[in-house]
Amino acid sequence: MQAAPGEPLVASSRGPGRARGARRLTLGDMAEALQVSTATVSLALRDSPLVAPATRERIKAHALAAGYVYNRSAAALRTARSNMIGVAVHDILNPYFAEVFRALEDELGRENQVVLICNHRDDVARQQRFIDTLMQHRVDGLVICASVGTRVEDINGLADSGIPVTLICRDVAGARVPVVRSDDVAGARMVVSHLIAQGHRQIAMIGGRRQSSSGHDRNLGWKLALEEAGIDVAAQLDIPELMTTADGREAAEMLLSARPRPTAVFAFNDLIAYGLLSALRRAGVEPGRDIAVAGYDDTDGAASRTPALTSVWNKPDEIGKTAAALMLRQIAGAPVTEMPAPILPELRVRESTPPPKPGGEGQARGA
Repeated sequence: MQAAPGEPLVASSRGPGRARGARRLTLGDMAEALQVSTATVSLALRDSPLVAPATRERIKAHALAAGYVYNRSAAALRTARSNMIGVAVHDILNPYFAEVFRALEDELGRENQVVLICNHRDDVARQQRFIDTLMQHRVDGLVICASVGTRVEDINGLADSGIPVTLICRDVAGARVPVVRSDDVAGARMVVSHLIAQGHRQIAMIGGRRQSSSGHDRNLGWKLALEEAGIDVAAQLDIPELMTTADGREAAEMLLSARPRPTAVFAFNDLIAYGLLSALRRAGVEPGRDIAVAGYDDTDGAASRTPALTSVWNKPDEIGKTAAALMLRQIAGAPVTEMPAPILPELRVRESTPPPKPGGEGQARGA
């Protein structure tokens, strides 16, 4: 017989070099010895085709050498709920995720679930260590905003091992698990179309990790809005990979030195926009008067900035509540047969995105 995911195995005295009697051998022990993930060990012991044949045989040979036998008491434990849900995101300091967490915790708390949070910082190895640890502690499910570099095989491997998984905010192409996220292409098109309608023709985009679905899709929405207005995308300033307030401050110099200088900026998120607002003002360029700045996520405080920040409301409450409902449904054993449609965000126009100043640099160029 074989062990279910997260169940300890029992190593008997048949294992080479072991003392008489038996001691517990966990999937984590085997994973560490073989330098693979816990999920990989679990899948290999169940002959899953998701694990390469050579790796399967190596893991099974190691288990055989350790003399493992099926642990029925562990199997009984596995059927019990731990009342713990793991949540992994890339930036716990981003207030947008705090809003998502609040909605998740409220919904899951009604079912006595405790949320455990990991800040993987877009480090896929750090994300995997967190997941492996939670698997060993038999969490009831995982909610993941996937790190850049996450392999679809890893997500599907988790799902095939029996652990409920729901992705939030970022998609992983080909993953066979529910994904709860907004329509980032539509949101970006909304804000850039607003800037174009204001009369801007030099509209920079700053930030976004383009290997992530959100970074790719917001950049695509920016491009589509420009193309629909007949504006040359190649003539615009596009600075990828930036994500934080500090990044926004550092980007201000590149923005101001660009020729032609943009009259408007679409920031990937509000954090970048906040950094830009302060750095531009220090440089003597007044945002909301000399240059238009728009953000994304409409985080708490966007409306109270000076100037009040135009931003795309990304509906964190709806994302958190929907993800929680899908997680609870999976934990209860109900299949998720229909994937949720992307949530349509809303544009909130404020003081930071006025028309370009008459005769301003870049106003009539690029059309």
